[in-house]
Formats: sequence, structure tokens, C-alpha cells
Amino acid sequence: MSKIVTLGEIMLRLSTENNNRFIQSNSFRADYGGGEANVAVSLANFGIESEYVTKLPKNPLSDSIFRYLKSNNVNTENIVLGGERLGTYYLEVGTSIRASSVVYDRKYSSFSTLNYSELQIENILKNCKILHLSGITPAVSNSCQELMNKIMIKAKEMGVLISFDFNYRGKLWTLEEAAPILSSYLKYIDICFAGILDAKNILKLGNHSDLIEYYKQISKQYPNIKYLLSTKRETHTVNENSLTGFIFKNGELINSTKYTFSIIDRVGGGDAFAAGALFGIYKNLSPKEIVDFATAASVYKHTVRGDANLVSKEEIYNIINNGISTVSR
Repeated sequence: MSKIVTLGEIMLRLSTENNNRFIQSNSFRADYGGGEANVAVSLANFGIESEYVTKLPKNPLSDSIFRYLKSNNVNTENIVLGGERLGTYYLEVGTSIRASSVVYDRKYSSFSTLNYSELQIENILKNCKILHLSGITPAVSNSCQELMNKIMIKAKEMGVLISFDFNYRGKLWTLEEAAPILSSYLKYIDICFAGILDAKNILKLGNHSDLIEYYKQISKQYPNIKYLLSTKRETHTVNENSLTGFIFKNGELINSTKYTFSIIDRVGGGDAFAAGALFGIYKNLSPKEIVDFATAASVYKHTVRGDANLVSKEEIYNIINNGISTVSR
């Protein structure tokens, strides 16, 4: 059976409790998270064979990460051990009009030292249908930028579909630094998660009012891209949002149902959308079915504390088929 492989950095996440600010906090809730790890966990919970690749230090925190991933049925056999430290990020959980805020502590992390020669790439990509990567990885270090280039080239040689989420992080690098590097990946990508801001600020495609105009331009320049996907978020308050998903396939833009919902934890919502889309593509669903599943998965994640979407495909289909209900009996 073919698998989906994700590669990226997993970190220790320390979140303020009871919506406290950092300055008020004497304790933090600990979780593990990172965009590509979150996607792997979601896919495994949807019943897809998934493998996660990263580099971790040799210490008890890494033992805990292995336990976390394995408990969610994620294959960890090609994780590299070495380096000095596990990256960390701190999350100040917002509420009402106060947005959440992130502080990164990931410089010189073990993952930032990962290089291509440490990975058994052909073994990792054997029987792999989709390789999922993101724009966070090249922001971490120069060696990670080189790793991204080499692994994309090898994946193309081996006939693996490449999924890429732009995931621009302004606290890791500037638009001027990111734009040429992220743009250079597009010639390799089959599945692209990019929104209006990515098209405008990173790809420099001008100013359009409609998402479809950007997607038409991208498809014309990069006909290798088979799927373009994104979400539109409407923020009513920090705790209440609306979300609509979009997929562009064969020149047609298709949208999902629009959901309005209360938020328990917003972090990881985009990763849940990506995982839902990859599930649909893996299963050869129609574009409408793909975007409906992906959007419902993202909405569900907003109700789950922690980075990952700990939910089954049956629960996602229940939302799609029956709407949001109060009690499951």
C-alpha cells in the first residue's frame, strides 16, 4: 500500500493557560507540534499510512515525541537522531479582541542541522504516493534550504507527487528572503496550498480581487500544478470565525460549505485543511468532495486543544452529512 510522507520540524509547544498573557503565566501546557507532523498525525487518524521524517536530539523529550507519534500510528523509522536541542515555541492564547501570539525558540535546533546525506531518501520515498513539505523548513536554516531542493528533485525522479504548503512565517524570515526561494519550488509541485497573500506578496502576481485570477496565472506559469487550494477566514472575534475552503482544478474554482464556529485552539487549522485535502486526493475523490472534507477537517481542529487534529474520517463525514450537532447519541 502506498504511503504519504511528511518532512519538517516538530517542536515542544508551551501554551499559556486560561487565556493568560505571558507576563501572568507561572505554568504552561505542554504539547508537541509542527506543521508537517500535524499533517502526518491527521492522515494516520484518517486511516492513511503516513510517515514523518525529522531530526531530534538524543534526550527524553525525543523519547516522548516518539511515543506521541507512534500512539497516533505514524511511522517514525526514518527519524534521524543527533544535534543539540529540540526547538520550542511559546503560545500566548488570545481571546475576544486580543489575538494569540507566538514566540519561537528554535535557533540551532537539531532539525536545523539536518542535511540530505543523513537521510535514506530512496528508502523513505519507496512506495510513497505523496511527499508533503512546507515553506517553514527552508526558513529554518541554509542546510534545510539545500535539503528541500535535493529532496524535491529526487521525489520527481521517483515519480512521487509533491505537496507544498507555502506556510510563510514572518517571524522566521522576511518576504524578500522567502520570495525567491519559495517561488523556485513551484516547478516541482503537484499540489499547492497558497492563498491570495502568497500569490500577491511572494509570487508577485499583482493585485486582483478574486482568488481565481491568481490561480489562473499560477496554472498558466506552472502547468505541472494539478491542485491549488486555500481557505478564506472571516474573523468575527478571536474566539469566533467563519471558514470557507477553495480548490482550483482544471480551470474551475470550487468552494466548500461556509462554517461559522467557536474556537478552542486555532493553531494547526491550516495543517488540518492540508491533511484533509491530501486524504481526498489520495482517495481520488472529486474536487468538491476534497474541499468539503478538507474544510470540515479544519473546522473540527479548531475544537481540539494542541497542534494536531485528533479526529477520525467518520467524524468529519458526520459534519459534512449532518451539519454541526450538539450531542452525538
